[in-house]
Amino acid sequence: MVDLLEPHAAEVFTFSSSEYDLTRQSNVARMYADQRPDIVIHLAARVGGIGANRANPGSFFYENAIMGIEVMEQARHHNVSKLVQVGTVCAYPKFAPIPFSEDDLWQGYPEETNAPYGLAKKMLLVQAQAYRQQYGFNSVVLFPVNLYGPRDNFDLHTSHVIPALVRKCVEARERGDRQIVVWGDGSPTREFLHARDAAEGIVTAAERYDKSEPVNLGAGFEIRIRDLVPLVARLCRFEAEIVWDVSKPNGQPRRMLDTSRALREFGWRARIPFEEGLRETVEWFEKNRA
Repeated sequence: MVDLLEPHAAEVFTFSSSEYDLTRQSNVARMYADQRPDIVIHLAARVGGIGANRANPGSFFYENAIMGIEVMEQARHHNVSKLVQVGTVCAYPKFAPIPFSEDDLWQGYPEETNAPYGLAKKMLLVQAQAYRQQYGFNSVVLFPVNLYGPRDNFDLHTSHVIPALVRKCVEARERGDRQIVVWGDGSPTREFLHARDAAEGIVTAAERYDKSEPVNLGAGFEIRIRDLVPLVARLCRFEAEIVWDVSKPNGQPRRMLDTSRALREFGWRARIPFEEGLRETVEWFEKNRA
């Protein structure tokens, strides 16, 4: 994201939670007073895979909701010209029609293991639309699908499916293990968007989009987990057995976004081929995991 913004002659400021704890109103207000941003892209989240969501439903709901609420509330008090709020595909109903259209966001309850996180993020869409209506505050909300790529979180306790698989396969290969264990039965489908494509979509929306309607960011395809796992294993040069632990949850049955609004409204579409992006992710992990 920073790499994409700096060529636009933007002065970019990022920070960690140790500098400003966004769950605390005083910290959020201090951040705005210190940095005086003109445009805010809110990417902060407490997030993880199925296991992390099951273990932390309360904290995932509270921290994601309160961060977004305070970042937006303080933005309007500090005369920010535009806020880009990044949501999550987990906000969609569990059985939304494929491909997920932005118009279907309210047509049912999210998949149960992701619901607290997804609903916390979806409330920020309500806030953004309400603030535009009452205060004329320019905030836009984007809903990216599952992301992956270099610099991902590869912690097996909190990571999503692709970084978890990459780490499992690479480490199993190095140990000489004869198998890896994967959660579920492999039947769900997922859509994956490279982080660099997502960053370009977010920056493009920041430049060109100024409406209340939410916008999906996706790659325009879906792949079964049962097909994803051997693909990742091949790219990691792991050739042993894959064992499916059907006692563990599958998560949402299918995920794939309709991205026509992003193309129509601000001319964005994903460009990075999936296998190419996976190969780049594996290579980055093998070089940088230390």
